Amino acid sequence: MAKKIEEYYVPWVKGIPMYISDHIELAWRKPELHRMMSNENPNAPSQKVLEAMIKYAKMANRYPDQGLVVRTKIAEINKLDGPQNVMIGNGSSEVFDNVFRMFISPGDEVIQHTPCFAIYQLRGTLLGAKMVNVPMIYKDKKMLYDPDAILKAVTDKTKIIAVANPNNPTGNFMDAKHFITIAETGIPFVIDEAYVEYAGLGMSQVGLIKKYNNVIIMRTLSKAYGLAGMRFGYALAAKEVIDQVSGSLLPWNVGTIPMWAALAAFEDTEGLAERVRFNNTEVDFITESLSDIPGFVVFPSKSNYILFDCGATGKTGKEVLAFALTKGLILRGESKKYGSDGWFRVTIGTKEENRLFVDTIHEFFRMKK
Repeated sequence: MAKKIEEYYVPWVKGIPMYISDHIELAWRKPELHRMMSNENPNAPSQKVLEAMIKYAKMANRYPDQGLVVRTKIAEINKLDGPQNVMIGNGSSEVFDNVFRMFISPGDEVIQHTPCFAIYQLRGTLLGAKMVNVPMIYKDKKMLYDPDAILKAVTDKTKIIAVANPNNPTGNFMDAKHFITIAETGIPFVIDEAYVEYAGLGMSQVGLIKKYNNVIIMRTLSKAYGLAGMRFGYALAAKEVIDQVSGSLLPWNVGTIPMWAALAAFEDTEGLAERVRFNNTEVDFITESLSDIPGFVVFPSKSNYILFDCGATGKTGKEVLAFALTKGLILRGESKKYGSDGWFRVTIGTKEENRLFVDTIHEFFRMKK
């Protein structure tokens, strides 16, 4: 008797579902709702980027090259030697996937500092890794990194340490000295800098690449650059690491249009600066506007989202999300942690959306009994 198809799947992938963002699906089905949940940029691409998209759309009948021009530009921005230090991908998610594939075998361990971006868990699990969660410290209404706990979690099976800087969803940075300590373990150290542009590249750990060839920096154009729909991300690392990791790339993995749109975005420094100024001003507005609600914790953020914990108010994050939806706002839920079920997050939207959000939160907590 022939075997069933289920018997041919490798054991560690059985039952893994397709990743679906329900909140994004909802936003596309109901465009009248305000998308304040996925860390998207509310500002449309600049005119320079749009012109590049149109120009290269007319050449979409041709295969793209390997992105030497845009990789050279990325290296220049980051003061690296050249394109040999840069690998590009279909969003940073694909870049993570390629890096993980080069290091992980079934049974290996990946350390992630939680709460964090879900892609580490998704791609690690797909490769049969054991995910080792090292929780941040919740103290004095702040979320703090715990680099000592990361080091204590290392075993002879550890193949990757993943740390987001600034962290998603907490919005804060880890002290630079701790990156050196972790890098000195020699273990592949993946630093996710998806949101670093909001604070400036002075906060990047890219300088470590020249001293530690186990350090790999991840970035994306989905956030400050506002090109989430174009799917463009990249990795920065030593030449020998990029050479090896690039072996896992699918041919022509980045299309002609996103590649040249990315170059236009990098060259449009004024456009980036404008988006960063807008975002940071609005983060300050929301933070200050909601600081007067008793028991409501607003976490300081250096990104384009703000994390909240309303557990001490007696309400839950789910209740906030449900009320916000009645006002046309899609917010992002968070799992229960640190003994609280009051977690949720907002993405910075337009000026009008941010003010609607603040009014909605104030109304909700005035109503609570």
